[in-house]
Amino acid sequence: MPEPVDYLVIGSGLAALSFSALAANHGRRVSVVEAHEYAGGFGHTFRLGKPPNEYAFNAQLHYVWNCGPGQTVDSFLRKLGLRDEVTFERYDAKGFDRMRMPGLALDIPNDWALLKQRLAELFPRGADACVRFLDEARALEQELSAISAAGSWSTRLRQLPRLGLVLRYRKATLQQAFDRHRLPLEAQTLLALQWPDFMLPPRDLSFFAWTLLFCGYMRGAFYPTRHFEHAVNSLVDHIRERGGEVRLQHRVIDFVMEHGRMVGAVVEEVDANGHPTGPSHELRGRELICGMDPRKAASMIGPEHFGRRVRRRLDYDYSVSNFMAYCAVDGIDLRDFGFGRSNLFHTEQPDLNQAFDDMVLRGDYRRPSFAVTVPSLLTSDRSDCPPGKQIVEFLTAADYGRFLLLKIGPGRKYEARKREIFDAIIEVMERHYVPGLRDHICFKQLGSPTTNERFVHAPAGNSYGSNMSPSNIALGRLTHESSLPGLHFCSASAGFAGFAGTIWTGGHLY
Repeated sequence: MPEPVDYLVIGSGLAALSFSALAANHGRRVSVVEAHEYAGGFGHTFRLGKPPNEYAFNAQLHYVWNCGPGQTVDSFLRKLGLRDEVTFERYDAKGFDRMRMPGLALDIPNDWALLKQRLAELFPRGADACVRFLDEARALEQELSAISAAGSWSTRLRQLPRLGLVLRYRKATLQQAFDRHRLPLEAQTLLALQWPDFMLPPRDLSFFAWTLLFCGYMRGAFYPTRHFEHAVNSLVDHIRERGGEVRLQHRVIDFVMEHGRMVGAVVEEVDANGHPTGPSHELRGRELICGMDPRKAASMIGPEHFGRRVRRRLDYDYSVSNFMAYCAVDGIDLRDFGFGRSNLFHTEQPDLNQAFDDMVLRGDYRRPSFAVTVPSLLTSDRSDCPPGKQIVEFLTAADYGRFLLLKIGPGRKYEARKREIFDAIIEVMERHYVPGLRDHICFKQLGSPTTNERFVHAPAGNSYGSNMSPSNIALGRLTHESSLPGLHFCSASAGFAGFAGTIWTGGHLY
């Protein structure tokens, strides 16, 4: 049996990749095993079509915060010596997110005073409420950042008397914060239209989660200069160049314990469709870093091997899943219709809680709410599509259970349902933004919750691991500590979601 590596890493999501790159950079022997044919988890890039008409799409919709000097992403890349290799382009500082609903429009700028001014112009009677709400969100974000930087739990506990807002809002939803400050409904909608970044409506979303992300983007929203594929591949190359290995298409089918300690995993090689292609074999590590979903790993290992507190924290609910439309357009320049270095968030109805329930609970997309991004316009790098064409992607929420029944059911109802949702989004796009858009779509690929499960191994097709509700974002949530010797969790569900959040998670464990 080969000698154990220092760290056997299960899964190659961005948190696990970040830990692995840091460990390999420090001279540790690292072996990463990934069931998919691409590294990166939800950050991976896949290519469709054939040259010269080949398109590169990043799974889901991503943009990045905390890329500024000295911030999480910048510090991480500097430590690896990749700061000049993996660079980022900044979104439009005057409006990085464009919030739209019938009759109202708000561009979110990287300027708190300007944001307050724009809200006051839209809602003169609610201007004071909006200012109070935003000021309190900024103060809460400072308290949360202080907790994050505190290190040990004993230090954090000593800080609690000075963290009044953390204590006040520790169990609060975004909706409860809105209600506390009596924001006009339309103002709530425009400020919460980033809901696809969480896959939750204000009624269910942790106010902590909203505050961290919103304030993070207010410091600057970014996109990789050479797209996410280059960012992920740079981490993989860094691991390999320092003697580590990243084994793609290697699926973990069991864990190995000896004398109450985790010592390895049994893996099998699989093809791009997940079908076994060879015999299984055992890999060992002095420590196991679990980048796969903690709940799924714990069920494979056996819940009885974990402490009571960890078992309780593992009992989280998964985030809501999503529908994606990966498209390319030809014969049109979306810049002529207001698109550029920004995202578009749209809703057809003012109550986001109702909009979310209509789509997810009732499967009704006649008045959809969705997000739009145009990666081809976020950077001058055009490696994502052929000349003269542009990538555009659409994202909304979708129920996993409903799509699973359609997938395994008879006939072609699954594909028909995807087309129905896509048509509803395009109808809104043509009415409000790009007349005749459908005629210019030269390529499209539609993804559903079962697509997430198949290609990213996300249980129940979840978008962000654990649901970002108050119970899952509370101070007592799951961390890297598994209570099982030799095993450490390292994923969005045991840390934080998003590009910057997962890098922080991997760095914190390292």
